[in-house]
Amino acid sequence: MSADVQARRAAFRALHEEGCFLLPNPWDIGGVRRLEALGFQALASTSAGYAWSRGRADGGLTRDEVLSHLRDLCGATELPVNADFEAGFADRPEAVAANVLLAVETGVAGLSIEDRTGRDLYPLPLAVERIKASREAIDQSGQNVLLVGRTEGLLVGKSSLEETVGRLVAYADAGADCLYSPGVKELSAIRAIVSAVAPKPVNVLLFDPGMRVADLAAAGVRRVSVGSSFAAAAWAGFAEAARSFRDEGRLPSLTQGAP
Repeated sequence: MSADVQARRAAFRALHEEGCFLLPNPWDIGGVRRLEALGFQALASTSAGYAWSRGRADGGLTRDEVLSHLRDLCGATELPVNADFEAGFADRPEAVAANVLLAVETGVAGLSIEDRTGRDLYPLPLAVERIKASREAIDQSGQNVLLVGRTEGLLVGKSSLEETVGRLVAYADAGADCLYSPGVKELSAIRAIVSAVAPKPVNVLLFDPGMRVADLAAAGVRRVSVGSSFAAAAWAGFAEAARSFRDEGRLPSLTQGAP
């Protein structure tokens, strides 16, 4: 890997050492460059946002399509990029490891591996082996890529907070550098997660208007992402403008003077 990629990876890891940083999720090169111009320190891909831009549902993209997308994102910015690598595009640990190596080659500074299969979760022993295999693959590559262990239980209604914490602790023990449970909202639950996996950093998804970065930072969260929220907002604005054009023959005020 080039010196530039190595520097981005080192900078990304350093961001996790103290404080709390923002990790917005663009889904195309235009979004990458706007966010970079706005002064963000790092970016993350969004599987749903990119899938929607391709006319697919979340989870409807192939491994090779996602790898190509990651190469495009990394090639369009000087910022480190964290990959939403879904569930590693395989079930068995050895196949996940092979795919993780391919993701590392795209230039990403970090990548997450989910424990979700369809509307359910992998059994915990298999989920742990998948994280271990991902860790071993990154170590084998010799690249300073951050591994995020991610549990989807709260999103699909399959886990209590206790089980979520247990899974995140197991993934931390298996070699994940950062832990993430999208769907957690209550500050007391977030504090419990932060405490359980300490000193490893925790990512929290900002998905509710009542959530505030300052409160998450005070709870010990190291990084805050938005997932598909920017993409959802963009599509909502698109639909509003289209309906206004169709039904009223005008554009909504938000579009006036837009570049």
